[in-house]
Amino acid sequence: MMAFVELTGLELPVSLGIYGPEDVVPDMHLLDLTLRLAAAQVHIPSDGMEHVFDYDPLIAEIDRLARDGHYDTQEWLMTRIVRACAAYPEIQSVALHMSKRPVLNSSGQLGVRLHVSAADMADLRA
Repeated sequence: MMAFVELTGLELPVSLGIYGPEDVVPDMHLLDLTLRLAAAQVHIPSDGMEHVFDYDPLIAEIDRLARDGHYDTQEWLMTRIVRACAAYPEIQSVALHMSKRPVLNSSGQLGVRLHVSAADMADLRA
């Protein structure tokens, strides 16, 4: 059994990027986040918060990180989010996808994807 918590389409309140006068400046930055947890935190013995992973503090930390000042790159924000995930031993691995839109001619969505394995999470925690 495997268990996942998925967050999709979270609009981040972030100041991000370096743009020239002729560049298209995105009006939205979105985050998709998938956390792998122990199956016992989803397939639970009875109804109760004590059996599950409380993701609300992590979402609050992601919001804090997004508001933490200007970022030149979405990759740096993603790195900081991965580090925040590593603070939770319940999270076995994580996958992130950040995207921005529009990209050109008031259209398109451009994103970066990162998968962090259980071994990589263990290294971050060491």
